[in-house]
Amino acid sequence: MAKKCEICGRVGEVGSRISHAHNVSKRKFYVNLQRMRVKIGKEVKKVYVCTQCIKAGKVERPSY
Repeated sequence: MAKKCEICGRVGEVGSRISHAHNVSKRKFYVNLQRMRVKIGKEVKKVYVCTQCIKAGKVERPSY
């Protein structure tokens, strides 16, 4: 699965996993991606889009 938004290009961020004993290890915060059908130009494609782009209305869904 792609881990990048096709619209805005957002990718995951790196952070730290900290235990109760304060042992620190690296972890990744992934983007909330949804696979949806999007109208790009005159064609319809299935792409991975982050939920922020969907809420902001940056994606045009095809009308049937």
